[in-house]
Amino acid sequence: MKTRLIAALTALVLAVLGAVLISGYVQGADARALAGVRTRDVLVVAKPVAAGTPVAQLPASLQLRRIPASAVAEGALSALTGKDGDVTAVDLVPGEQVLASRLVAPQAAQRAGAIAVPKGMQEVSFQVSPDRIVGGRIQAGQTVAIYFTFPNPGGKGGVTKLVFQKVLVTDVQGGAAPADPKGGGPAPGGAVVVTVARVAADVQRIIYAAQYGTVWLSSEPADSVADDLAPVTGSDVLR
Repeated sequence: MKTRLIAALTALVLAVLGAVLISGYVQGADARALAGVRTRDVLVVAKPVAAGTPVAQLPASLQLRRIPASAVAEGALSALTGKDGDVTAVDLVPGEQVLASRLVAPQAAQRAGAIAVPKGMQEVSFQVSPDRIVGGRIQAGQTVAIYFTFPNPGGKGGVTKLVFQKVLVTDVQGGAAPADPKGGGPAPGGAVVVTVARVAADVQRIIYAAQYGTVWLSSEPADSVADDLAPVTGSDVLR
């Protein structure tokens, strides 16, 4: 019995010693690889961090690593000094360097992160081209009307219907528009992902329309009137 215990303890000691030796070798290899290379210490994300996380909670999810200076991203931080009270503006993923631009005041994070969702509602996102969202210009906080267009199963024409009114836009991403060389403001850019707030029953209708039809948005301020509109078909347009 005593012999087995001694053997087990010996094996444990050897395993620990082996782990220490391997760790030391790896660290030595890293040091040798960086020998003669100008380096910098940089904070790197080790665990996923959600947007809006206070800086005070970040140390547990970060590591300080020494990397070649040529690989350091612009604005990368080596410490969180002076960032007390800030929060993460976006999600941080493992492996990325912590940039100063991603740590902002809570108020700035709220502005960048869009509009609060009204109680009892859900958010749903869908992609549209700029020509289907009021000239490609739309912002979080606006209200819009949502139209669905579906093709005719027979292959000719289709139908368009105003489905929802006074819909709150909570976020808009993409669609960066370059300046129009002829003046008149920016020109529509690429595809835009629009997020709106609706009750669950409406969300599933929007998803269906985005999947099988086409979604259009029109600007709809509080004083806009567009009640009880009948669906429009090809024959209606040509009357």
